Amino acid sequence: MARILLGVSGGIAAYKALELARLAIKAGHAVRVIQTEAATRFVGTASFAGITGAPVLLTEWEPDPLRGTFPGDPPPAHVPLSHLQLVERADVFVIAPASANTIAKLASGLADNLLTSAALACRRPLVLAPAMNGAMYEHPATRANLERLRERGATVLTPGTGSLASLGEHGTGRLPEPPELLAAVEAALAAASERRRAGGRHGGALDGLKVLVTAGGTREPIDAVRFVGNRSSGRMGFALAEAAARRGASVTVIAANVGLPRAPGVAYVEVATAAELAAACRERFPETDVLLMAAAVADYRPERAHAGKLTKADTGAELTLRLERTEDVLASLAAERRPGQTLIGFAAEHGDGAVARAREKLGRKRLDAVILNDVSDPTIGFDSPENEVVVVTADGDVRVPRATKADVADALLDTLLSGRSSTEVSL
Repeated sequence: MARILLGVSGGIAAYKALELARLAIKAGHAVRVIQTEAATRFVGTASFAGITGAPVLLTEWEPDPLRGTFPGDPPPAHVPLSHLQLVERADVFVIAPASANTIAKLASGLADNLLTSAALACRRPLVLAPAMNGAMYEHPATRANLERLRERGATVLTPGTGSLASLGEHGTGRLPEPPELLAAVEAALAAASERRRAGGRHGGALDGLKVLVTAGGTREPIDAVRFVGNRSSGRMGFALAEAAARRGASVTVIAANVGLPRAPGVAYVEVATAAELAAACRERFPETDVLLMAAAVADYRPERAHAGKLTKADTGAELTLRLERTEDVLASLAAERRPGQTLIGFAAEHGDGAVARAREKLGRKRLDAVILNDVSDPTIGFDSPENEVVVVTADGDVRVPRATKADVADALLDTLLSGRSSTEVSL
């Protein structure tokens, strides 16, 4: 099992770090804890020491009785610098909660306490779990700091939305629950192990790349309660995002009305309409290396949305909707692409002529590939755990046979990375 270095910064959510440590040890991991002085105002060092069976460190100036080792490890003969030895021996460094102050320090490269010094010396996977007041989380400075840390390779978890520490306050900024935190840590460990495997299937082929995935289906409002939408569940997009993250990519998902669990280590942006999806994509596209446009974006929307709820008294015996075209988001992004960007489109087609229509889309939108999904088979595609697709490129077509969407996602990335064509993928 793994050696987990747990950093705890100041915030009421520090109590959840106790449960994270307990769950990690129950799962067979060894845990050491570094706290900031502010963290001790919420949870004392004795609590962490009792759970982990190891002393908690607060400053660089105090000796470490275990000499930088983890429970079960033999101590070194010399007395090392604790912040260097701990991160050198750790398999992963998770900071939970990561306060706005600590995040700002990490983004600026400051090392004014043991926790930030250890983070600066860390050459292992770094997992950050922000937790703070919603206004602080939404502040442009905090968002910029988190983006900078993602660019440097840190895994930044998405905080939850709900009741916050201040009485009666609701917003985004809650620390994920301890089981989610442990899952994120173990996912980071698995991804790091997978990237180290020489000749492995994934081999970290997306290390350092920024991947933007759209998923789900947009909803265009008719009135306050009704909408024009589609049956896309977002399963394929989410599977692609998770597969890309396992290969070392920094992944952001633009999720349109997706009711699926969010994966640790993937950033999510929630949208509802085609216009919102377009704005979210346009904001992030300039820094994107690979775009996987898996969302089903509405081609039309009601010309005018009713402010309240339409009633039968309002509409009479019939309701006529006048629709207008929405923006072709993928075509607009393709027109702005810079050299080196890869754009992958998705096409939900029905029956005969599907491949020809996908190939026309490939050329018209100037894409690198189109993933064709034939929705004439009701047992695959929309809201199904399985899929079967054809990868259409300028060099030919590759059929990915029926499999779970997770396996199809891995096969798609294998195909797109290897440049194979005119054949069938073996799963």
